[in-house]
Amino acid sequence: MNKSESKYFNTAVKFDLALISLLKKKSFEYITVSELCKTAGVNRSTFYLHYETLGDLLNETTQYLLSTFLSYFNDELKNVAYDISTCELEKLIFICDEYMHPYLTYIKENKEVFSTALLSLKFLGFEDVYKRLFEHIFNPILDRFDYPEEDRKYVMMYYLNGINAIVLEWLKDDCKKPIEEVSHIITICIFGKN
Repeated sequence: MNKSESKYFNTAVKFDLALISLLKKKSFEYITVSELCKTAGVNRSTFYLHYETLGDLLNETTQYLLSTFLSYFNDELKNVAYDISTCELEKLIFICDEYMHPYLTYIKENKEVFSTALLSLKFLGFEDVYKRLFEHIFNPILDRFDYPEEDRKYVMMYYLNGINAIVLEWLKDDCKKPIEEVSHIITICIFGKN
């Protein structure tokens, strides 16, 4: 990456973080370019060099959050998505330390960002991300495990809402409980005690 690309990237990250910071305080529709620039410490003309609208920034911020999240997983774990139809079924069980530890580490290291993202799912476009994940990842996995199609949305809501509820409690406690213990709690809630 050359110097000008690096400067562009750093400015974009400033805008992403400023938007996340403002979303903690107010709904997206009430955020202005002026207050965004003030929060980012960047002048207004720089905003318009990067984006046409706040919506463009919102899309970029969503991508920034997703790429940061994915960076916590090793390539082998990320590549399971390309091998869903042929890999061993054991590799498709995501409620295990191999997947939970990077997920929980991301949350612990990005508590404020993650909390804000949870509160702003609709504005950040994560509903659309979830739909794509359901279509391309979760549904094919549930297919491999022979879940009836009419039950799949219920199964996924159970998993996602249950895990989110545990994570939210963990966040309320400032992530004091070790990652290993939280991962174990989630595993027990999903699979029961052995």
